[in-house]
Amino acid sequence: MTGKDDEPMIARSREEIDRIDLQLLDLLNRRAACALEIGRIKKKINEPIYVPERERSVLAKLAEANRGPLSNEAVHGVFQAIFHQMKRLEETTS
Repeated sequence: MTGKDDEPMIARSREEIDRIDLQLLDLLNRRAACALEIGRIKKKINEPIYVPERERSVLAKLAEANRGPLSNEAVHGVFQAIFHQMKRLEETTS
Protein backbone atom coordinates (compact mmCIF):
# COMPACT_ATOMS: atom_id res chain seq x y z
CA MET A 1 0.00 0.00 0.00
CA THR A 2 1.30 3.44 -0.86
CA GLY A 3 1.26 6.47 1.35
CA LYS A 4 0.12 9.93 0.32
CA ASP A 5 3.76 10.91 -0.29
CA ASP A 6 4.13 8.15 -2.89
CA GLU A 7 1.14 9.19 -5.02
CA PRO A 8 2.94 12.06 -6.83
CA MET A 9 5.84 9.71 -7.62
CA ILE A 10 3.44 7.15 -9.07
CA ALA A 11 1.73 9.85 -11.14
CA ARG A 12 5.09 11.08 -12.51
CA SER A 13 6.16 7.55 -13.35
CA ARG A 14 2.86 6.87 -15.12
CA GLU A 15 3.24 10.10 -17.11
CA GLU A 16 6.71 8.96 -18.17
CA ILE A 17 5.31 5.57 -19.18
CA ASP A 18 2.63 7.33 -21.25
CA ARG A 19 5.34 9.36 -23.05
CA ILE A 20 7.40 6.23 -23.66
CA ASP A 21 4.34 4.38 -24.98
CA LEU A 22 3.81 7.12 -27.57
CA GLN A 23 7.46 6.90 -28.58
CA LEU A 24 7.19 3.12 -28.88
CA LEU A 25 4.09 3.50 -31.03
CA ASP A 26 5.93 5.91 -33.34
CA LEU A 27 8.91 3.56 -33.59
CA LEU A 28 6.70 0.54 -34.28
CA ASN A 29 4.92 2.39 -37.06
CA ARG A 30 8.27 3.46 -38.54
CA ARG A 31 9.41 -0.17 -38.37
CA ALA A 32 6.15 -1.23 -40.04
CA ALA A 33 6.73 1.24 -42.89
CA CYS A 34 10.16 -0.34 -43.45
CA ALA A 35 8.60 -3.82 -43.35
CA LEU A 36 6.05 -2.79 -45.97
CA GLU A 37 8.82 -1.58 -48.25
CA ILE A 38 10.78 -4.78 -47.74
CA GLY A 39 7.62 -6.80 -48.43
CA ARG A 40 7.10 -4.97 -51.72
CA ILE A 41 10.68 -5.63 -52.78
CA LYS A 42 10.55 -9.30 -51.75
CA LYS A 43 7.38 -9.84 -53.78
CA LYS A 44 8.94 -8.10 -56.77
CA ILE A 45 12.02 -10.34 -56.71
CA ASN A 46 10.15 -13.47 -55.54
CA GLU A 47 11.88 -13.83 -52.19
CA PRO A 48 10.11 -15.38 -49.21
CA ILE A 49 8.61 -13.07 -46.60
CA TYR A 50 9.85 -15.18 -43.70
CA VAL A 51 13.62 -15.58 -43.39
CA PRO A 52 14.37 -17.55 -40.21
CA GLU A 53 18.09 -16.75 -40.34
CA ARG A 54 17.36 -13.01 -40.27
CA GLU A 55 15.03 -13.43 -37.30
CA ARG A 56 17.64 -15.45 -35.39
CA SER A 57 20.29 -12.86 -36.19
CA VAL A 58 18.12 -9.99 -34.91
CA LEU A 59 17.28 -11.89 -31.71
CA ALA A 60 20.96 -12.68 -31.12
CA LYS A 61 21.92 -9.01 -31.54
CA LEU A 62 19.16 -7.95 -29.16
CA ALA A 63 20.24 -10.51 -26.55
CA GLU A 64 23.81 -9.26 -26.80
CA ALA A 65 22.72 -5.62 -26.42
CA ASN A 66 20.22 -6.27 -23.62
CA ARG A 67 21.27 -4.74 -20.32
CA GLY A 68 17.97 -5.39 -18.50
CA PRO A 69 16.00 -5.24 -16.39
CA LEU A 70 14.08 -7.28 -18.97
CA SER A 71 15.41 -10.81 -19.33
CA ASN A 72 16.50 -12.03 -22.74
CA GLU A 73 13.50 -14.36 -22.67
CA ALA A 74 11.17 -11.40 -22.16
CA VAL A 75 12.86 -9.45 -24.97
CA HIS A 76 12.58 -12.53 -27.17
CA GLY A 77 8.84 -12.76 -26.46
CA VAL A 78 8.22 -9.09 -27.20
CA PHE A 79 10.13 -9.23 -30.46
CA GLN A 80 8.47 -12.49 -31.52
CA ALA A 81 5.15 -10.62 -31.30
CA ILE A 82 6.60 -7.71 -33.29
CA PHE A 83 8.03 -10.08 -35.92
CA HIS A 84 4.65 -11.82 -36.23
CA GLN A 85 2.85 -8.55 -36.90
CA MET A 86 5.50 -7.36 -39.35
CA LYS A 87 5.29 -10.65 -41.29
CA ARG A 88 1.53 -10.26 -41.50
CA LEU A 89 1.98 -6.72 -42.77
CA GLU A 90 4.60 -7.75 -45.35
CA GLU A 91 2.25 -10.45 -46.62
CA THR A 92 -0.40 -7.83 -47.37
CA THR A 93 1.83 -5.81 -49.69
CA SER A 94 1.04 -5.78 -53.36
